[in-house]
Amino acid sequence: MTLDISSAPIASDTNDHAPPGPRSGARWAQDLSASLVVFLIAVPFSLGIALATGAPLTAGLAAAAVGGLVAGFLGGSTLQVSGPSAALTVITAGLISQYGWQATCVVTVAAGLLQLLLGVRRVARTALAVSPAIVHGMLAGVGLTIAIAQLHVVLGGSPQSSAPANLLALPGQLAGSHPPALAVGAITAALLMIWPRLGRLPGRAGQFGARLAKVPGPLVAVAVATSLATALGLQLARVELPTWQPHGIVPQLPHGPIAGVLAAVLTVTAVASVESLLSAVAIDRMSHRTGDLDRELRGQGIANMVSGLLGGLPIAGGAVRSTANVRAGAQTRWSSVLHGVWVLAAALLLAGGLRRIPLAALAALVLVVGLQMVSFAHIRKVHRHREFPVYLITVLGVVLLGVLLGVALGAATAVLLALYRLTRAHVDVLPGPDGSFTVQTHGPLTFAAVPRLSRALADIPGTAQVAVVHDGSFLDHAAYETLHSWRVGHLAAGGRVSMVTRRQDDEVLDPDGTVRTGSSPGPHRCRAWTPWVGHHCIEQQEDPHGRLLDGVRGFQLHTAPLIRPELARLAREGQTPSQLFLTCADSRMVTSMITNSGPGDLFTVRNVGNLVPAPFEPGAADDSVAAAVQYAVEALEVRSITICGHSGCGAMKALLDGVHERPGPPTPLTRWLRNGLGALDRLRRAPAEFTTRPVVDLVEQLCITNVVQQLDQLMANPAVERRVAEGTLRLVGMYFDFATAQAYVLDRESGRFSPVEALEGRSVGATPCDTPERVNEIEQVSATSAATGGDPRLAA
Repeated sequence: MTLDISSAPIASDTNDHAPPGPRSGARWAQDLSASLVVFLIAVPFSLGIALATGAPLTAGLAAAAVGGLVAGFLGGSTLQVSGPSAALTVITAGLISQYGWQATCVVTVAAGLLQLLLGVRRVARTALAVSPAIVHGMLAGVGLTIAIAQLHVVLGGSPQSSAPANLLALPGQLAGSHPPALAVGAITAALLMIWPRLGRLPGRAGQFGARLAKVPGPLVAVAVATSLATALGLQLARVELPTWQPHGIVPQLPHGPIAGVLAAVLTVTAVASVESLLSAVAIDRMSHRTGDLDRELRGQGIANMVSGLLGGLPIAGGAVRSTANVRAGAQTRWSSVLHGVWVLAAALLLAGGLRRIPLAALAALVLVVGLQMVSFAHIRKVHRHREFPVYLITVLGVVLLGVLLGVALGAATAVLLALYRLTRAHVDVLPGPDGSFTVQTHGPLTFAAVPRLSRALADIPGTAQVAVVHDGSFLDHAAYETLHSWRVGHLAAGGRVSMVTRRQDDEVLDPDGTVRTGSSPGPHRCRAWTPWVGHHCIEQQEDPHGRLLDGVRGFQLHTAPLIRPELARLAREGQTPSQLFLTCADSRMVTSMITNSGPGDLFTVRNVGNLVPAPFEPGAADDSVAAAVQYAVEALEVRSITICGHSGCGAMKALLDGVHERPGPPTPLTRWLRNGLGALDRLRRAPAEFTTRPVVDLVEQLCITNVVQQLDQLMANPAVERRVAEGTLRLVGMYFDFATAQAYVLDRESGRFSPVEALEGRSVGATPCDTPERVNEIEQVSATSAATGGDPRLAA
């Protein structure tokens, strides 16, 4: 998951390239720190990419330095970091084997020149029109090809010229593997996979692991493998860094058919441009900035021209390096530029140390990166949008036939699938209780749908009353003639026909990208939600009540006509919600918005602090919440109860400040807040567990702990306890972070909160958390130091 680095707005980078002034010392410090983090990732990664392509290893360092210095300085995406591209590995390896290294440098220069021209023509956004299924399929295919090839190096051998050849040679390679190389590669791969997960360890080990995980995993893995190989004196192939010689990189024109050379240039241009632009869009969204894609394309083009002239690999913006740059706190483009400076210094000054790195360690690094390019999250999204055939054919085509043919096959599949959907219409005949029929059509009605339409209409009795409802999609002449010819014949036989075109003006784009069409026709769409406090003029609003009435008028004018049929149905049939949603009274918590729900969906209970009073507790009990819970569980028979906390909860702040302990007569608020003392005590015993990102502060720890505690107190309600024991009721813990608009759900399997999209298809919910095992775990934690962090507000 990608999390925003800060909820505060980040100042946008200026278009000029002057360094920050004296007042920007803090930004300089953050850029310097981020540049060092990216540098430590870039060096082993660049060497590994060069090894996988068969180019001189200095070519990887040269490309990384040029990517930082040139693309970082001239690019349009402020925080993107460019360098050797994993997506271009297979293409570059093929060019080197076919034309030689010096000719490949010419192809890189030509591709950079073409990128520059495309950027000047301002066509960068055209590259974003490529189907995501093709892009992700290409990356996955390239990743698998890289992994298969580098597996041979890890086993102590050499890769073949293609993925099929590598697969055929793999059994023989396994039989004659080199144990020292295999051991070094296995250690490197294990560290790369384990290192990011150190922070998930329980207790103090997790806290220590989170600090260790801040060191880049590729650096640790390669350093440990190199140290072990050196200490044990293993006989392994190691990095060879030849001395940089200008006469050795003089470009040479490729020998071969001009069509093949042009195809190579176009392929490098297309892949490098699409990867750079998609990465730039993702990084700009992550950092809340707006980049210039045409400028980014021009910067990438100049960087590739310089890299090719200096004997470097083709360059593209990389998601791995760029994401690390953002997470490390980079503020301006100078973090990327400085990272290029450090790479250049390492190539010139640390050549002796780099020559000690085993090739098996670099191969294992690239192998893991290649496997990570096969993203299961992307596969789920592609499958949800019914584009999996395009994805699969692209992957297989890239692995078996190469990048160019694989992408061409994927594009052809996408076109055929689009044509199929264009000609695929659904015709449904629905009989009514009074002998009438409704013919509903979905999708474009073209000549290809005429046989299906004719069969459906022919089955309707000649004297029936028929309503033909078309969804407003395309209707060609053949389908029009078929409908009206049938209408004339049906009327002549004594039947009645009405034809209606339903305009889909109420389409709503769901967060997962699918289109859901409502059933209520109308001339207007539901108006977008408008935040009252989002307008600068509201601060001067003299009549808040008038603002409220304006909102009601807007509802009556635009929204009420659309939802009136549904509300009328609910008025007749009564409410049958399946969910009880208990949350805070905070004005920022809009339950219908974050749950994408409507009338009749949620039975909602709101109070200060989303608290569930424990019964039989003197001075703290409150029957209103218990009564609502009992009514929802026994009368409405809801199947799920969600307790939702949120960030920056004022009730939790008040508990930490000891409002309930202040002298004087207790107020209604202080009496109510006593219902949260269980969460405060729980936090004193053990810190909140929240693995998706670091907890911001003590208030957030208590907000999260409070959700778990209230689930336990909810189980004290006899009606809830009975339904949970029967297996007919599920309790769910949720936490909403306002700064990132992200909902986190308590994962029943791990006992920790995770983003809701990460739990798709998995069971979520909560059972009583203070099990005997949990109590023993809490008692073993040194809570004073682990939970309070020295904060006196948590002193027992």
